[in-house]
Amino acid sequence: MRSRQTQATAVITERPPVKIQTELDALRVQLNKEIPAKRLEQNLLIATWNIRAFGDVTRKWASDADDSPKRDLHAVSCIAEILSHFDVVALQEVKGNIRALRDVLRLLGNHWGLILTDVNRGAAGNDERMAFLFDTRRVQLSGLACELVVPQEQLDSISQDALQRQFARTPYAVGFRSAGTTFVLVTLHILFGSGIEERIPELKAIARWMSDWAKDISDYEQNLLALGDFNIDARGDALAQTFLSEGLHIPPALESVTRSIFDETKYYDHIAWFDGSNGQPKLSMEFVRGGNFDFVGKVLKARNLSRLQLSFMLSDHYPLWAEFALPVT
Repeated sequence: MRSRQTQATAVITERPPVKIQTELDALRVQLNKEIPAKRLEQNLLIATWNIRAFGDVTRKWASDADDSPKRDLHAVSCIAEILSHFDVVALQEVKGNIRALRDVLRLLGNHWGLILTDVNRGAAGNDERMAFLFDTRRVQLSGLACELVVPQEQLDSISQDALQRQFARTPYAVGFRSAGTTFVLVTLHILFGSGIEERIPELKAIARWMSDWAKDISDYEQNLLALGDFNIDARGDALAQTFLSEGLHIPPALESVTRSIFDETKYYDHIAWFDGSNGQPKLSMEFVRGGNFDFVGKVLKARNLSRLQLSFMLSDHYPLWAEFALPVT
């Protein structure tokens, strides 16, 4: 039996207790059933996941009632197992403290890469970073990495729904290459604010920015996709209409799945791109299918956690993923 002192100094790379390892093995089996297999130079699995307050971790396999944070090595191991089934994942709510993220990287192994921003300063930034994790056996960096800054002319607009300041959490764009195909992922976490009127300017600005950029980079045979937490409440509401106003496309397979572990009607997270209509370039990658991974009831099963408790161990969001077929070269 593990003593309290030993448990308190546990490390992520040691073998988990038997019960936890058994659950992790079952989780892997379930993920293999629900997530498409990685097929060399044939497909690409892109995901986005807002992992709630993804910062510090308690160095125990099972945190106690008086521990803070509640997220422990068991939970981190579950997160890493889920992430390992994708090729590249955009992460939101990565905090200034990246201890849990470093533990995830240790579990994923040396063939996984990480690129992330500095902390977004200011109260609205919530001490958050944007990050990408990627399997370097399947995906490599193409060389591009930048934060999206709104031109001053847009900030000076007198339109009622125009953005009047820079993004609270600056969108982050990174270029990747897989089997000869280049794609740029733009991840963001829209400011929630006190009401939808505070979200519309950021959504409008990102949609316009994406539209302009997609036309510019199409000559270089690059694909452009937006993914992250857009804090859109409901399908078809004013927020959704604003997000799609410049021609961004969400396939029905991604539009219909649940995002939140608390409320299946919420529409927060997205993976979106331009489909060739309205004068926009079309992806050279073909969308095959997509969905979420509903981890409720599949992780930390013996802990008897409420959904609220589970949200601080894993997340209050499900990961959202899309599979693309790569062009034949």
